Parts: sequence; C-alpha cells; structure tokens
Amino acid sequence: MLIGVAIAAVLLLLVMITYFKINPFVTLMIVSVFLGVAAGMPFDKVLASIQAGLGNTLGFIAIVLGLGTMLGKMLEESGGAERIAKTLINLFGLKKVHWAMMIVAFIVGIPVFFQVGVVLLIPLVFTIAKETGISLLKVGLPLVAGLSIVHGLVPPHPAAMAAVDIFKADVGKTILYSLIVGLPAAALAGPLFASFISKRMRVVGVPEGFADQIKAGREDHEMPGFGITVFTILLPVILMLFATIADLTMDRTSQMFAILKFIGSPFMALLIALLFAFYSFGFNRNFNLTQIGRFCDQSLPAMASILMVIGGGGAFNKVLLDSGIGNEIAKMASTMGLSPIMLAWTIAAMIRIATGSSTVSMMTAAGIVAPLVANSTGVSKEIIVLAVGSGALVLSHVNDAGFWIVKEYFGMSVTETLKTWTVLETILSVSSLGFILLLSKVVS
Repeated sequence: MLIGVAIAAVLLLLVMITYFKINPFVTLMIVSVFLGVAAGMPFDKVLASIQAGLGNTLGFIAIVLGLGTMLGKMLEESGGAERIAKTLINLFGLKKVHWAMMIVAFIVGIPVFFQVGVVLLIPLVFTIAKETGISLLKVGLPLVAGLSIVHGLVPPHPAAMAAVDIFKADVGKTILYSLIVGLPAAALAGPLFASFISKRMRVVGVPEGFADQIKAGREDHEMPGFGITVFTILLPVILMLFATIADLTMDRTSQMFAILKFIGSPFMALLIALLFAFYSFGFNRNFNLTQIGRFCDQSLPAMASILMVIGGGGAFNKVLLDSGIGNEIAKMASTMGLSPIMLAWTIAAMIRIATGSSTVSMMTAAGIVAPLVANSTGVSKEIIVLAVGSGALVLSHVNDAGFWIVKEYFGMSVTETLKTWTVLETILSVSSLGFILLLSKVVS
C-alpha cells in the first residue's frame, strides 16, 4: 500500500505541474501533505515532518545558494566572464573556438545559474559568429552544453548541493567525480555534436532583437586579469577539495585537519571566495562598498523561486522517510536486484521529462533513492548524486524553461530546437551515465 501511495504522490506531482501549471513549490507542499495523510501519518506528524524537511534543507542550501548567487553577480559586473572567454578564445584560435566556449562555460558556470550563464556569455557567441562567419550553432551549442552539465552535476550548484546533503555524500569527492564525468560528457554533447549538427542545419546569424548585445563588449582595461578571475571562481572548489584531501590523508586529531575541514565546508568556502571577490571583482575594479552592496542586493531576488522549490523538495523527502515509504522502496528495490545507479538515473529522468524541471526531478529522485544507499557499502554515495544529476538533464523539451531560452537566443523554430538542444541534453545525460557507470567500477 505504501508503494502505491508513493506512486500516486509522484503522479499527482507530475499532473499538477505539467497539466494544471501549478507552481512547483505549492505543488510540492500539497503532495507532501497528501503523501503523509495517505500513508497513515497523524496530522501533527505530517506538519512536523514538512516543517523539519523544509527547514533542514534550507538551513543548509540557503547559505550556499545566497553566497553563490552573490559571487556570480560580482563576476558579471566586473567583466570577469568576458575576460575568461576572450583569453581562451585567443588561446585556442578560431578553428577551435567551439572548444574554448565549452571550457569558458564550464568555468563560468560554477558560480552562476544556467540562465544567468547564457545571458552573461551569449553576446560573445553573437560577436564571434558575426565577425568570423562561423555557424551560431557551432559556437553556441558548446556554451550551453558546458553550462548545463555544471548545473546538473557540479557542486556548489543548488540542486547538486541539496542532493549531496540528502545522500550525506562528501562534497569534495562529488566535485572531483563530477569533473571526471562532466568534462568528457560536455565534449561529446558540445563541440563534437555542434560540429556535426552545424553542417546539417542552417541557423541564420544573430536573431533580430539580440543584435544590440554585440555592442556590450568591454575594453581590455575594464576587465579583471585572467588569472585572478579564474582563481576567484575556483577558490570555493579548491577549498572544498582541500577538505576532502585532509579526510583521506591527515590525522583527524590534528589542528591542521580541523582548519582544513572548517575552511573547506561549503558555507565557509563560498564565504571566503565571496569576500575575496569583493576585492578581486570589486575594489580592484574601482567599485566602492555601496556599489558592491547593491550588486549583492540585486542578486538575491533571482534565487527566491529555486530556493522555495528546493525547500519543498526537502519537505517531500522528509515525509517519504518519516512515513516509512522510503524503507518500503528500499526493500522492494533490494528484492528486485535493481542497481541504485540505474534506479536513481531512471527516476530522475522520468520526472525531468514530465515536469521539465531538473531541480524538481533531482530533489524527488534523491528522496526516493536515499534510503537505498543509506546503509549500503556497495556503491558510492557521491556516484548516486551524479546519477541523479545525470538523469535530471535528459530530453529537455517544451515544458522546460531552458528549451525556450535556447530557442529564442539562437533564433530557431521549435522543431530546430528539438533537433539541437533536446538532442544535446540527451547526449549529456546518457553519456554522463555511461561515464558514471565506468567510474563506479573504480570507486566505492
């Protein structure tokens, strides 16, 4: 009966979001209540479970999301993203500019949302396409591939960080494994696929209405240096990796171990990086404290909706566990011999296809699969985090906001967007799953 309740709850979630177009956060709240009551939980326990799940999730992720969003805003205002792009384009040359754009997106995408990354970097794609005559698809698809894979797999992105928290995975290991998996997947779906499809599909140059963005380029002296820009963006990742190295190599009673674990926690790593960005992207670019404060204020409204969805996902996950449904799913899966990796990927993929939201699919799938790996020694929790993220990227179509962003910026029809962006996302998802399965043979 409990399994049936879980299936009914997920179907209700999908119908409310896709058919009735109800806000995902409101939907998650309604479904969480339905799930608890239908599973036989006392009313007061249902409310307590929802409050605890939402509060515990946001208590962790709100800090990470807020600091990361501010860091991304500082990167945008300082011209750092443009500096990275221009430097790598000059380094790679025009013949390999599509590879440069993938790497640019991978680096810049670490502290910013997918949508923000597109807005930040698309003027460079337009400029290159117009000035060189290279296909907009060949230059632009590697960009969105790099941004998308980082969005799905690499902490400190919000949904990936929330999955790390749900599975109690090690954030440093997750980052390391996500780079091992993400880079080759992005290469397949980005530069390689873009080279193939751009020869078979003609997309006219810069769409009307976006041409004015080409003029947005900064002069060389208006941008921070390449080295300090990359260092600022990667600083939180470096600090978190230091904490993981300390876990693997150092005496846990030593003072240095305690220090590295402290500064390598997601909260402290992002806080340190943001404070450094106030210098590298702020004072160093002649911004004063008032301007820096305004940039931080301007960054926060954009995070509200995703924060609420993640909180709602945390509430849903908590009810799944407290109602006993999670344990029943774990028992069923163990008797059927299902691979936790494939189960995580499949559930995330199904919800992604139905709802269009990678965040909703990651949060829901993580809650369902978490009981399976809570006490398992056969599979790495970090690998399961990646499997959930990989499944949440598959088959983006008309119910995904990212689909329409790419369609409009590239000036394509719906059919053309399905042949390019949707295929690209599916290549990302399937190829990253393959790399995850290979990696799972090596790590445990």
